[in-house]
Amino acid sequence: MADPAAGTQANPTSLGWRYEILVPDPGPPPHRPAPPDQMRVSREWIAAQRAGEKRTNRPLYLALAALGGLSALSVLLWPVRVLPGVFALGICLASVVVALPVGVALLQGRQAMRERLRREEERLAAERAERERDLRERQEEHARAYTEWQRRKRVYDAQPRWYAVRPPEDAHTVVVAGGTEVGWSALLATVGASVLRVGGDLTVVDLSGRAVAGELCSLVKRSAVIPRVWVLPADLPRMNLGTNLGAGPRARILASLACASDAKADIDADETLLLRIFEVLGPQISIAVLIGGLRALSTPEDDPGTEGDPVLTQLTAAQRAELRARCGRDRAVRERAWELEHHLAPFEGVGRRAAEEPYAQIKVIATDRTLGDVAARAYGTYTVAALSELLELRATRTAGAAAPPWRHTVVVCGADSVPEHDLERLAETASFAGAGLVLMFREIGDDTAHWLADEGHFPVVMRQPGNGAAARVLPVLRARGAAGAGTRPPVVRVHRLTEVIAEALSGSVADSYVEDSAEGVTAPVAMRNAATSVPPLDLVRHVRAATAWGRTTAQAAGLDGGPGAGDVLDDHRLDAHGLRTLPHSAMVLPGPDGPVLADANPGIVTLPTATLGTVEEAPEAPVPEDTAGPGAGADPDGGPPPNLGPPPERLDWRTA
Repeated sequence: MADPAAGTQANPTSLGWRYEILVPDPGPPPHRPAPPDQMRVSREWIAAQRAGEKRTNRPLYLALAALGGLSALSVLLWPVRVLPGVFALGICLASVVVALPVGVALLQGRQAMRERLRREEERLAAERAERERDLRERQEEHARAYTEWQRRKRVYDAQPRWYAVRPPEDAHTVVVAGGTEVGWSALLATVGASVLRVGGDLTVVDLSGRAVAGELCSLVKRSAVIPRVWVLPADLPRMNLGTNLGAGPRARILASLACASDAKADIDADETLLLRIFEVLGPQISIAVLIGGLRALSTPEDDPGTEGDPVLTQLTAAQRAELRARCGRDRAVRERAWELEHHLAPFEGVGRRAAEEPYAQIKVIATDRTLGDVAARAYGTYTVAALSELLELRATRTAGAAAPPWRHTVVVCGADSVPEHDLERLAETASFAGAGLVLMFREIGDDTAHWLADEGHFPVVMRQPGNGAAARVLPVLRARGAAGAGTRPPVVRVHRLTEVIAEALSGSVADSYVEDSAEGVTAPVAMRNAATSVPPLDLVRHVRAATAWGRTTAQAAGLDGGPGAGDVLDDHRLDAHGLRTLPHSAMVLPGPDGPVLADANPGIVTLPTATLGTVEEAPEAPVPEDTAGPGAGADPDGGPPPNLGPPPERLDWRTA
């Protein structure tokens, strides 16, 4: 894993990993020029020249033979007195005179033959020297090209292949549409790892009914940080969220809670009523005392059945009288007080046994899976409303101070369970406070589709539960990129590692946050409530040791697609069927040129080809034009690619 380049953006929160090869494959190495055949005067050429010389000199040789025969005959005829000696001597002298130029011509032909052989050898020697000079030049050019190819090959082999994916700088809310519990677990662990790396704050509101933040808690504990986990309703007495606020914020929280349980409720009227009760009884009263005040308003003053009511005994007679005087005694007030008491009764024990707890860097507030939808909606609304008030209070206290964006991240799993106006208020306060917000919807409906297209929202599409949900998110993917101009569904490339690991961990989400002691951290390390930061290499070891994603990814590292691994990407069409069959950890994000696919698997950080930098932050590698692309070193005439390595040995006709 490589560190990001200098000058990275301030947003530290990572959502996942994107597989990209920015430096192209340099292809095969350039072909090494082979030395030419040795050029010598062939025996056939010499034989042909000599044969031509013989054909040319044959009449001269015949003439010499005839002259020699005539001279010999004259010498033989002289002793037998056929020819006189003078005539025989004259014939011999005449033959010598005639043969002399013929012999000279033969000698000149022989010398011309030798001259032709010498000139041919000189020509061949000059041609050999020219070829050797050309070979030297081509070998020097090949050495330069091969050195450049080696450099590009090293850059190609050493480049990162998995880049971090972060929300854009202008996005303050990430909206996750769809997804399974396994995908949410991977996304939470990835976000938590990035928060731990920079020492930020993370608050997870888990309304899924399962322990989707279980992997995150294991990673946090392995990093020697104690997460604070509240599972509602069992941990309501220990939870102090929203109990130490003022009267106004507490009234707004409880009014939102009542409105979530009763859609016809008037949230402003309920807030006013609760605020008056706080003014009479005090802003720091418990929910039990508040319920006593509501009971006092809902029962007539002269009702004899209230004498032994333990709820009313928490208030004095003077307080009850003052409440009735401030809030009114009409029937509408009594009925609304009775309704509010009914809605707030499950929260009577909030903060009852809450002690003064230290600051916790990682906080998880979850609901039990045995709860129904109504109860989960009530607990989720209370938590979200309390977080909105706390974020607004923090933003007010730090007004004028430039806080790093996304240094405090809030994640809501199962945002469908929370009323729309509470989510909007949480998004507004998070943006005002400079905090990052991640909303995970099980399914995007007609009333929540605007979350994907609103300004400042970054849409993330995961596996869709049905065709209707897929049809609602598909236009968003088309509209966010240039690929949406056509009528065909866009196509993304899915990595083999994404498919294999997501399928292997499809049933790994636990049902409870109760950890098995045999799987806990047993190393003698000093546990703490917060860490300034976790070094990247330590974080890699923690992810590999503490999460199932890290262990499985380390085992399947061979599927990463390193040098020589071949093609590891498959095309995946983003139509209704394609969105329903996405891998569990796959995320479809909008890009400038169309949708891109990322992987929420936190174990990717353990791969040697992963980097904490993004694709946009990667430096551009200079690629020479003459050797760029996979066809580098190919035949310029369009022939086949060059052979690898040294040229092949010449064939021997004796062994062929």
